[in-house]
Amino acid sequence: MNFTIRKGVKSDLPQVLNLIKELAAYEKAPLEVTVSIEEMERDGFGENPIYNFFVAETENKIVGISLYYIKYSTWKGKCVFLEDIIVTEDFRKHGIGKQLFDEVVKVSKELNARRLEWQVLEWNEPAIKFYEKVNSHFDSEWINCKLSGEQIQEYKL
Repeated sequence: MNFTIRKGVKSDLPQVLNLIKELAAYEKAPLEVTVSIEEMERDGFGENPIYNFFVAETENKIVGISLYYIKYSTWKGKCVFLEDIIVTEDFRKHGIGKQLFDEVVKVSKELNARRLEWQVLEWNEPAIKFYEKVNSHFDSEWINCKLSGEQIQEYKL
């Protein structure tokens, strides 16, 4: 299979959003995607971009993405957070996810990041097996916490 990996551009966003929706369906949360293309344009290509991404492309069709951003650890300093690797179902098991992961590792090296972090759902066996192959550390100590947008707005200051 021939495909290329390249840095994502603004015109990729409609296809990227479709992949995000495909991932949400796979993760049994299809109604959770509320981000719009306009928001993604502003947040990724505006005055202060807060994320970057790579795409895997074949025959002018985007079949995979890896989206990441810089975060800061009080203990370690500059880190990279890999938000998602998504490969459309028909193109899985061709090494696309590995190459997308490799690109984020390259960025992490170039930035001299102290850590590359990501999350994986406990039931996502294919992803867990992939991360085991790249010798990832699975952290059982930390619990993920979050407030929804609604909870943030309702939070009493």
